[in-house]
Amino acid sequence: MSAMSDYLENKLVDQIFRGQAFSFPATLYVALLTAAPSDTGGGTEVTGGSYGRQSITGSLANWAGTQSAGSTTASSGTSGTTSNNNVVTFATPSANWGTVTHFAIYDASTSGALLFWGPLSSSKAVFTGDAVSIQAGQLQVQMDD
Repeated sequence: MSAMSDYLENKLVDQIFRGQAFSFPATLYVALLTAAPSDTGGGTEVTGGSYGRQSITGSLANWAGTQSAGSTTASSGTSGTTSNNNVVTFATPSANWGTVTHFAIYDASTSGALLFWGPLSSSKAVFTGDAVSIQAGQLQVQMDD
């Protein structure tokens, strides 16, 4: 299950109810973390060893509609959930990354604002040379609980 950050919740409230403009990011950046963040931010993102956030452009092809994983048409479901339609592949580590436990989605390739975060389906100790990827449909973001 994922969570929306306080930052994004506030931006949505301000835009929908208070008439304040918010520019939605065209590209989202998936990060791996070794400690959980909270809705206010924090957590411990992997650093070094060839690590970098992976970009996913917002599109029907890249993110599933709410009706089913892998769908590429406009959302018509009731789950409030989307997921990645393609494998998210990180660079091969040139050093140990530690035990990766969570993902985060940011609006920038470095720094930026936390938008969503959640636990990975299973923790993984990542060592030099390991292949690191999130399979299609496994990065699930739910807008409603």
